[in-house]
Parts: sequence; structure tokens; C-alpha cells
Amino acid sequence: MTTIIENAHVVTVSGDEHPGGHIVIEGDRITAVGAGPAPEIAGADRIDGTGCLATPGLVNAHHHLYQWASQGLATDNTLFEWLTTLYKPWSKMDADVVAGAASAGLGWLAKSGCTTSSDHHYLFPRGRGDLFDAEIEAAAELGIRFQPCRGSMDRGESQGGLPPDEVVEDLDTILTETAAAIDRYHDASPGSMLRISVAPCSPFSVTRDLLVRSAELARDKGVRLHTHLAETLDEEEHTNEQFGMTPTEYMDSIGWLGPDVWLAHCVHLHDTDIKRLAETSTGTAHCPSSNARLGAGIARVSHLLEAGATVGMGVDGSASAEFVPLAGEIRQAIYMQRARYGPTALTARQALKMATLGGARCLGRDDEIGTLEPGKLADVALWRVDGFHAAVDDPVVAFAFGGTPPLERLLVGGRTIVAADTLVSVPQDVVGRRGADAHRRLMRLAEEVL
Repeated sequence: MTTIIENAHVVTVSGDEHPGGHIVIEGDRITAVGAGPAPEIAGADRIDGTGCLATPGLVNAHHHLYQWASQGLATDNTLFEWLTTLYKPWSKMDADVVAGAASAGLGWLAKSGCTTSSDHHYLFPRGRGDLFDAEIEAAAELGIRFQPCRGSMDRGESQGGLPPDEVVEDLDTILTETAAAIDRYHDASPGSMLRISVAPCSPFSVTRDLLVRSAELARDKGVRLHTHLAETLDEEEHTNEQFGMTPTEYMDSIGWLGPDVWLAHCVHLHDTDIKRLAETSTGTAHCPSSNARLGAGIARVSHLLEAGATVGMGVDGSASAEFVPLAGEIRQAIYMQRARYGPTALTARQALKMATLGGARCLGRDDEIGTLEPGKLADVALWRVDGFHAAVDDPVVAFAFGGTPPLERLLVGGRTIVAADTLVSVPQDVVGRRGADAHRRLMRLAEEVL
């Protein structure tokens, strides 16, 4: 099947922009991008992009989908306070909670222009069903490209960690289950809709052995590594006390920096940390709304970019950034960098690149997604920048600086997922109800511990 988008302002992100341009899609791949009218192709499905901005589909480089079910709680806490409060209800979640939360969370992402999402799932309460499979099924039903990370924690309170002992696993179980998840689900083929990464939770909730063995496992299996790092000053105090190093230095000392690694947050970095992340081609997922909601601080994104480091964008878990749209993080990133470093700190196009190509590089998929070029997968977002947004001449600025414009069309591999700002791959009202039901179910399950 051939699909043509025409008369749109096409931003390739790889360099060129085409006012009144076109995109030609054959099957799940882009075959042509250019200025002016599209070629005449018999039988093609033609989408009129008049008044629209065409961008690559956005890439969400960090999330915790299960948290959709625990939004609106611990609203005035620091990260560590928030975690210790929410570990209790999270310890009672089951596969039904995760399925509903993932369906709603991924649907919300799609409505904000996201075509590829990672997810960091690190909590596996015993006897609660197959939580990892539940979110994978939700992504498959919705039709979004998915890269879930099999997370883990093995350092509970009794070992000096932050999480309660009932939500951690032992090292052998983690390694066995993680290897099984990769073998069962990971699809490394071109155009894959599902890839798996390995993701111990954080330096304050896992042992050194788990970090080292997880890196060995991931590299043996040829998959990527992910974790949280340097999110708060509390974490730096913790790693300095435990290891005599900054979080970045600690991870570097155990072989956890490199082109197959991306790290969430990285709010509190020293100059030497930034230099080392750039030198090792280690990616960073910037989550500005979550960092602000928890009072963690503002990441040094401008300095990371200046150093040549890879920076993507993430919404983080819904419970630390309620109902945050991925497209909205573009604006948040711009404004927060400028608030801290001045009006030239981050441009609209730099932020858009972070949310597309930057995220694709974090996930190791920049050969297939993140730009609009021939040969790339047909993951395309079409935004309405007419109407009120037409008061701004530059459609990229109109998109990035103000409220996110309506999403006219979202294509994942050439398939329409969102049309006229409404989720269509799964009925939008059904997805919304699933998320609300997941919240109510989790609250019922958690009554005994709240």
C-alpha cells in the first residue's frame, strides 16, 4: 500500500525542511521526502497536510507505565519520600493493574505524538501474574513500537537499600527471568515492533553484583542497558557514602557507560561527568516535568548537548508527572533550560531533535526511526498548526513554544494509530476506562497496607 502526505511543512530533523512538502510511504517505509507536490502514484492513499507540520514520531526514552494506576498520590514529596510512600501500594499490583495502566499510558503517549516508547518495569511482586507480558500485550494491541526494559531490584531495606524487602528479588531469579524475557520477546529484525533491554533500577536499590552481572547478560544477548542515575542530591550523598564516588563515577567504574547504555534523568552532573558521558557515547533521557514535580532540579541538558552527548526525552512514570504528554516535554525542556541558562540555551529545533532522533539514539534505533528520510520506518506525526497556531509564522516554534497543537494523524509503520486527535487503533474511551479501572483496582488491593 502507498500512502502520500502532501502540502505539509515537513521537518526531517536530519537537516532539511520542506514548506508545502510531501512524504511518500510504501508499506511500512518512507520512500521519498521532498519539497513541492507529491508524485502521482495510482491507487495511493493521499493525506492532505495543508495547515499541518509533519515531524518524525516522537520517541519516549523513559517511562514507568504501571504508575498510571497510582497518579495523584504523594503530591508534595521528594523522590525518596515519594518512593517510600508508593512502594506500599505498588507491592500489591497484579497483571490486571499493569495491563490497564499500560493500555492507558501508551494510549496517552500516542495521543501526544509518540510512536515508540520504552518502559522501565522494575517491580515484580510475588504471585501477581506475568506483569511484563501484560504491558507487552497492551502495546501490541495499540500498535505502538515498544522497547520495555526488564528491570530489577535486589537491595531491600535489610541490605541498606531504599525499597521494602517484599518488592525485591534475589540475584539468580533476576538473571534467569531477564534472560527468559529476552529469549521470549526480543525481536532484533529490521522494522521490529518489540525489543527488550536490561535495566536494574538504580544504584540505591540494587547491588554491585546485579549491575555487573546484568551488564554481562545484556552484552552477551546483544541488547541495551538502562537505569536511573543522578536524579537527586540524596542519590549523590548515598553513593559518596557507600562507594566514595559520584553516581556517574561509580557506574563508570563497573563498566556501565558506553554506546549501548542510556541513563534516565542525570540531573546532578559534574563537569567531569558530562565529559565522560560524551566520551563514552552514553545516552541520557531527560524528564523535565517529573524532575520539577519532585523538586529534583533541572538537568544540564544544554551542557550535555554542547559536549556532544546523546540526549533523548522521556515523560517518566505517570505518578511523578501526572498526565504529561510527550510533546509537552519539548516545551518544558526549552523553558526550563532558558530559565536556568538564558534564552539561547535550547532552541525549538534542538528540543524537537531530542524528542525524536535523540530518543532513537538512546534506544539504539536511529538507523530506522527519529528522522523523516527515505529508507526509515514510516513513523510520522502530523500536527495542525493552522487556526490559532497560524498566528506564528514558524510552524516549529508554534508547535514547540505554546500549547501542543492538535494531532491530525499519527502513523506507526504506515498504520494510522491516531486520527483527528482521537485514538483509533483501540477505542479511546475503552483505553481511558482501563486506566481508571486499574487505579481503582490498585487502591483496593493496597487497602491493607495504606
